[in-house]
Amino acid sequence: MNSIPNLLMPIRCVNYCYRSFGKNVYNWRGEGIQYPGFKYYPRNKDFKDPPYTPTKLFRVQRIKPVKGTPWWERNILKELKLDGKTNDVVIIKNIPENNSRLWRIKHLIKIVPITFPNGFPQDVTGTFLKENGELTVMKSVVPVEVELIEREKIDNNVMKMDGNTLRKALRKKWLNGWQ
Repeated sequence: MNSIPNLLMPIRCVNYCYRSFGKNVYNWRGEGIQYPGFKYYPRNKDFKDPPYTPTKLFRVQRIKPVKGTPWWERNILKELKLDGKTNDVVIIKNIPENNSRLWRIKHLIKIVPITFPNGFPQDVTGTFLKENGELTVMKSVVPVEVELIEREKIDNNVMKMDGNTLRKALRKKWLNGWQ
């Protein structure tokens, strides 16, 4: 009978000894960099953020189906107008409200920041959004006045052959063969 308590004694001591071990062992106060919503603990003490200007717009594409998702995710997709077919693409402003919505459905979508290599367009006509997020502005084709004047000279030339005259001359060459 005395041997049974001796066997259980080390187990009780081990459980009791380790119960408080590990509480507040790591004291990281003052080491992290506080950002809105989270704290970042850099690897080096002299870490500084690289300069970064956030984009104004996001290109959001749905890559997963809506079927089987919870109702709250379907509601967010409906608000963002991504509830249609897969691979739908929308452009969304980079504001905190939209970012929190996108965070909730980040597993269903692909987010690409939109960049403006040719500068921010004043007019949306003639713009093209690529898959990598570049919004390019197409140059408008404007006729050069010198070329217009030359074209008018060609159109008004008396020696110019029209389509019917050309067809007759070429048919005549075809029928006569090489001479």
